[in-house]
Amino acid sequence: MTARARTDALRARMAYEAARIMIEQGLSDFDRARRKAATRTGIRDRRHWPDNETVQEALLTQRRLFRDDDAAQLRRMREAAAGAMRNLADFSPRLVGAALQGVGDPSLGVELLLYAERPEDVLFRLHDQGIPWDEGERTLRYPGGTRTAHPAFSFVAGDQSFELIVLPPRARRQPPLDPVDDRPWRGADLPALERLLAEPGA
Repeated sequence: MTARARTDALRARMAYEAARIMIEQGLSDFDRARRKAATRTGIRDRRHWPDNETVQEALLTQRRLFRDDDAAQLRRMREAAAGAMRNLADFSPRLVGAALQGVGDPSLGVELLLYAERPEDVLFRLHDQGIPWDEGERTLRYPGGTRTAHPAFSFVAGDQSFELIVLPPRARRQPPLDPVDDRPWRGADLPALERLLAEPGA
């Protein structure tokens, strides 16, 4: 086996293990899952560690293989997301995270990016609709290494959890980086989500 082939094999093995740990333990932190996988597999050399995208691919593969109800659940998550996006249309919502990536796991929740000059305007909308929420924050990375904390409001509707991450309007032109692949985190707007839902088998 060549050195390149051996490295690829070790990365694939560790990605599989990290993904398994994330599913078993409900983790969302890729680095923490990698460290646990390194302990389980004995792969200490970080040159052989998979990147976030590789772990994410392994995670999606395992969920699709071992969760028979994923397709139906994914559709329910996306339909719930579309309903919320219609109600929050004033804030130009965009779907990100598991429901967009194709993971039908309700424990991961529906994540929406909203854009508002004042985060409290989102709260007023939730209040007007009689939706109780929990307030927190999400720290997101931007190009250049900047990290910014943004308000985040979570709630449950039916059996589906939601997290609304409120960004300033300028973030539509200069979006934060996707926590998985470090590309601009743009997500899908409502028309894009509706096209997904209209696809055969979706």
